[in-house]
Amino acid sequence: MQYNFDKIIDRHNTGAYATEMLGEVHGRTDLTPMWVADMNFETPAFITDALRNRLDHSLFGYTVIPKDFWPTVTDWIRNHHQWDVKAEWMRYIPGIVKGIGFVINVFCKEDEKVIIQPPVYHPFRLTPLGNKRQVVMNPMHRNDDGTYSMDFDNLAKVADEKCRVLILANPHNPAGIVWDVETLKRLAHFCCERNIIVISDEIHCDMALFGNKHHPFANVSEEAARCSITFGAPSKTFNIAGIVSSYCIVPNEDLRKPLFEWLAANELDQPHIFSPIATIAAFKQGEEWRKQMLAYIEENVKFVEEYMAANIPQIRPLRPQASFLVWLDCRGLGLDHDALQDLFVNKARLALNDGEMFGAEGKGYMRMNVASPRKVLKDALERLKAACLIG
Repeated sequence: MQYNFDKIIDRHNTGAYATEMLGEVHGRTDLTPMWVADMNFETPAFITDALRNRLDHSLFGYTVIPKDFWPTVTDWIRNHHQWDVKAEWMRYIPGIVKGIGFVINVFCKEDEKVIIQPPVYHPFRLTPLGNKRQVVMNPMHRNDDGTYSMDFDNLAKVADEKCRVLILANPHNPAGIVWDVETLKRLAHFCCERNIIVISDEIHCDMALFGNKHHPFANVSEEAARCSITFGAPSKTFNIAGIVSSYCIVPNEDLRKPLFEWLAANELDQPHIFSPIATIAAFKQGEEWRKQMLAYIEENVKFVEEYMAANIPQIRPLRPQASFLVWLDCRGLGLDHDALQDLFVNKARLALNDGEMFGAEGKGYMRMNVASPRKVLKDALERLKAACLIG
């Protein structure tokens, strides 16, 4: 079956965060949304049909997790990432950011610290701070070609005895890095030696691009399995973030037992009625859709690269190795923060994520969501080009 990713979906008046929050966040509502990390592609029909079939049975009382739910999830992980996950290692969680908060509250005392590696997804910073924990910064090293690597020398300097948790974006958001095995092994060894728990956010793991391959952190070594709590979900890949279908994987019983007991005590490990249905449909029927979607995203990324090189060379996109988010280096424009925001919002009428929300290291950058029909993407870049010419 050939899927249509050129179809334009009007998301206004549907409660979509990407459109409904434009005025509050960006100050105007007439913007093309390219900021929130969900796709502007229609959720595939096999998921919608599965939900509709359940809706046709019009009684929505208490439910149990379907028997084929965890086998479906573990089969997907084994087939796509060669990680043999046991069902008893897994629990549902009502969102990955919430999961970060759960882990911090279970394992991190109020005087203990959380390490993050900016520029990085902003809830990695905001969630620990909101839970009254100190955040320790280990900024990534920006290489000469614009890519990033982990700074292990600095990590050794900032990780004191109070550091209890490190949050890893794997693949990385916003830079789209697929971390290599050796880097992950080195991080696992570092954290194991210091009794630091690694939360590995792997929500973008099924969206590796351009021949890259995702490596689950917990599967790279025995040390990684011992210190890791992994978060995953089908939501980014199949555009069902609003259905909330996340899960955690904890191989080490010493970590698993207290976390799972806490989740169960608070009834936070029970999915709502539609989450397992959507997940099973996605993982059982979604492989062809996923492949076609990723091929379309790759063409969109290349379109952005070629357009910028030919028309706006002052902006350098960093090619993502995974996901649909492109990290734009806009420093060549020579604009300060406010002028850069004004260029995108008021002159080009585009809503992107301000790079500084990912940390001070994101100054001069913008994050662009390219998961849109190509016509929408082309129109957006033409408006950005015109805005840059006006100055």
